[in-house]
Formats: sequence, C-alpha cells, structure tokens
Amino acid sequence: MIATLQRKPLGQLLLSRGLIKQEQLDRALDEQKRSNHQKLLGEILVELRVCTEDQITEALAQAYGVPYARVSPKVADPKVIAALPKEFLEKHQVLPLFLVERVLTVAVPEPANVFLLEEIERLSGFQVQVVAATTRDIKATLQTYLPNDKVFVIDDIIEEVKPEEFTLIEAPVQDITNLEQAAGDSPVVKLVNYCIYNAVKDGASDIHIEPGDSALRIRYRIDGRLMEKLRPPYQMAAAVASRIKIMAGLDISERRLPQDGGIHVMMDKRPIDLRVSTMPGKHGEKVVVRVIDNDKASVNLEKLGFGYETLKQWRKLIALPNGILLVTGPTGSGKSTTLYACLQELNSDDTNICTVEDPVEYALNGINQFQIHEKAGFTFPTALRSLLRQDPDILMVGEIRDGETARLATQAALTGHLVLSTLHTNDAPGAITRLYNLGIEPYLVGASVSGVLAQRLVRKLCQACKEPYEPTPNEKRQLERFTENIETLYKPKGCARCRNLGFAGRIGIYELLVPDDNMIERISQGATLNEIRDLARTLGMKTLRQDGVDKVKSGITTLEEVYRATA
Repeated sequence: MIATLQRKPLGQLLLSRGLIKQEQLDRALDEQKRSNHQKLLGEILVELRVCTEDQITEALAQAYGVPYARVSPKVADPKVIAALPKEFLEKHQVLPLFLVERVLTVAVPEPANVFLLEEIERLSGFQVQVVAATTRDIKATLQTYLPNDKVFVIDDIIEEVKPEEFTLIEAPVQDITNLEQAAGDSPVVKLVNYCIYNAVKDGASDIHIEPGDSALRIRYRIDGRLMEKLRPPYQMAAAVASRIKIMAGLDISERRLPQDGGIHVMMDKRPIDLRVSTMPGKHGEKVVVRVIDNDKASVNLEKLGFGYETLKQWRKLIALPNGILLVTGPTGSGKSTTLYACLQELNSDDTNICTVEDPVEYALNGINQFQIHEKAGFTFPTALRSLLRQDPDILMVGEIRDGETARLATQAALTGHLVLSTLHTNDAPGAITRLYNLGIEPYLVGASVSGVLAQRLVRKLCQACKEPYEPTPNEKRQLERFTENIETLYKPKGCARCRNLGFAGRIGIYELLVPDDNMIERISQGATLNEIRDLARTLGMKTLRQDGVDKVKSGITTLEEVYRATA
C-alpha cells in the first residue's frame, strides 16, 4: 500500500509544477461548482485543454510517491487480469499488470484512493503495489484483454467437456442480452452469444468465424476494417458452425455445400436480424454473419455527410415526380443506406412506395418491401413487371444487374414513376455508359436519367484525440490541386473512446451528376465516357476526391483515407 502523505489539492500540485496558472485554476474550480461537483477537477482541466490527462496523473503519482506508468497491452499480463472480477475492473478502471511472489502490481488513475486499494487486496487475496496511469491507457488495455478473458474461461471448460458434447446444440435462443444467464449454458452457446452480443455493441457489420489448421479466428468488420477479436480453441470450430446453423435453421449434416439463412434475436429489447452464410473450406466451414441492426436504418440524409450544395441538389432530385436516380459505388460504400434515407424522407400517407430487394436489409414502416427469390422465379424483372400493376408512385430497385431490369426501370421512369436504384460503377458519369452497355438505347437513357450520385465511405477521425500537424510538401502539392491555403491537417492518435484506432465511425463522400439540356442531348446521341466527364466538369460537378479533400480540410478525415477510397 502507498504511504499516507500529507494531502495536497490537485490544483496546488499543478500550480507548483508550473503546469497551470492561477486564473486557469480559478476558472476550472468555478466550472466544478457549476456542475455541483459532479465532475472531478482533473476532468474539467482536460476538457478546458489547460493540461493533459498524462500531466495530471504524473503530478498525482509524484505527490503520492508512486511510479507513473504509460501502460499498454504489451505491459499487462492477460492471465493476471482475471485476478479481479470483470465488473470491478470496468467500474473502477483498475488494471492488474503482473503478479510476482504474491505481490500484485495494479495501475490505478487515483493513487490516493486508499479505500479502493484495500478493496483490491480483499478481492484478489494478494498484497497490492500501485502504479499511477491515465484512465485512457487503462481503458484501452482493458478493452484489449477483457474479451479474451472469455476465451480463457472457455479454454478451461473445454478440457472438462468431451468433444462430442459440442454437437448437442440446444434450441435457438431468442434473447442474447442477458450474458449472465448465457454463462450458465454450454461453452459453445456461451461463445456464440458473446460474439453476437459484442458485435452489435461494437457496431460491427459482419462477424467472420474462420477455422484454420490449428486455430479458430473470430474477426469483426468495424468501420469497414476487419479486426481480430477472439482466438477460441480450434477444436470448437465444428461446434460453433453447427450452433450457428441450428440458430439459422440450416442443415447441420450438410458440410460440403454453401448454405444461407437468417437468425432473429432480441437485444436491449430491440430486434436484430443476422444473415448467415457458410462456406466449406479446407479446415472446416467458414461462417460469416452479417449484422442487420434496424436502428441504423433510421438515419436521415443530413447525417450521411453531404455537403450543403450537394444535399440541396439531391433533395430537389428526389422530389421529382418521375425519372431514374442512380446511386453508384462498390459493395459496402453505403448505397443502400442512402436509398433508405431517401425513402424515409419521401414516405408519407399519400404516397405508395414499393421496393424490390435482394435481400430486404432493413424493415421500413409504411413502405411495401418485396424480397427476390431467384429459385422460385421471383426475379427483379418479374417483380418489377408485377409492381407496375400495383399503382406505385415511387419504386426502389435494389440493384440494376441486367438489361431486362434496366429496360423495365427505364420504362417505369418514362411512364410517370420515380425510380431509385444502384449500379456498380467507379464514378457518376460511368453509370450513363453502363446503361448503354446493358442494352438501353442512348435516347432512352437521356430521357430517363435525372441524376447520378457516386459515393464512398471514409473513416472519421476520432474528434476526442485527433492531432493537428503541418502538411508535408508532398501533401501540400496534392491539396493544391483542389484547394488553397491549408496550413493544418489532422492525424489519428488513439484513445479509449476510439479503441486506440484514432478513427470512430464513417462518413460519405459524394459526387453528384445532374445532366443539363446540353448533356442530355449529347447522352441521347451516345456520348462517350470521357465526353460525359468533360461535360460534367464544365457543369462544375465536384468529384469524389474534391468532396473528400473538403472533409480533410474540415478535420473530419485524413488525406490517406480519401485517396484510399477514391483510388
């Protein structure tokens, strides 16, 4: 335990070290009074950017005669973290680092909290030695190792359970929120529930369960990037795949062919849909679970990242009574989200909105949604023909994949319907020539296409920890092609809030092509891709990269992210 020293207030400590001035301390104390002492003085000083969390913790460490440490996952022993209950670690932000001869070294943000140290000794049963560390570093290290704590538990259980028992899967669970209840189930059920629960909590779009020669790897796709989360014992691979297949209503005896299915679960009293895909591999079945969280479907156009002028133009287009509006971009670029946001904005009691999708990703209230079933013969063209007899005002076609779908969508647009759909092209002008290639006559393309929106997703810098820096000469040269006088850019740093990634969430970058009369005439005559691009430039169309650079200039993302997305 630390020696009891004469306590010196934090403000006086920082003053004596020359880290803050008296007027800054007075301002922080006033702020603390206004919050009815709900906030600690250190928190307020950090919020006011008077000093950093590291400076505050270092000052406290020196005052109380304990070492100050920059802790990280490399420093902590993951086996020692289990010396204290998970709930206690998260509640008090305590990090057990290592255990030597029954002395447990623990990192804490407040070394003066004697009661907390006594509680650590009582719970762990060891003598405690303290080091001071920032809450940021402790949180980040805990987030790295706490999920693995579950693996150690399952690892211990697997030695006690016979491998054949793993295939005895129970009925599918409908509510995965209560993890304590799930802990009473078999290790496989517990692992699957844990993976799904954390994937939803972390905002993951996909869960990848990948068996290898001697390892089972579980990764989450978060903000477009895959991140490894768990490494359970590889003996569990077949059992985990079987458990998910049972939940999805698939055939567990069929391991030689790919299968697709769905799971419906409840989490925090809201439904979550999971789309399951299995694929036989060399070392067992690879399983990918797509997480469809209906809460994400309720996003509105303002939150997607449109620039002011682009959004104004796009809103004019979706208010048109007829015509085709196309959203283009590669898989995973947010096209469906944009279309859903448009439909929600257009949704009203006096409008019949119908969608044809493969599959229906999100359920939208008040909108008629129809799912394609290729095996049954319910294809995009079949569905479109039938829908046109259903008196629709607005049609959303999930994707224009073939000439027949393109022709029907064009006819619908020319006969008084507003049609929204997606295409896979690199930029907005490319959508026009793609329609040519699908067999649509140029004069029909010119008459029906009202606008094309190309988009990509880039990761957003974490606003809590991003760091300013002066652009390099190379970066300045790249930026000067699009804008002038950028003296400051921002780069990722990493903190507890963004899981030490430096990025949190994604935002769209957009390129909107709205043909004028001259361009429509040229399109009707079969203009080439380069001609359309030149005409778009003369109209002042802002390209994807230009929109991205605007977001770099605003400190929202990085130049690397924009160039990666628009390569």
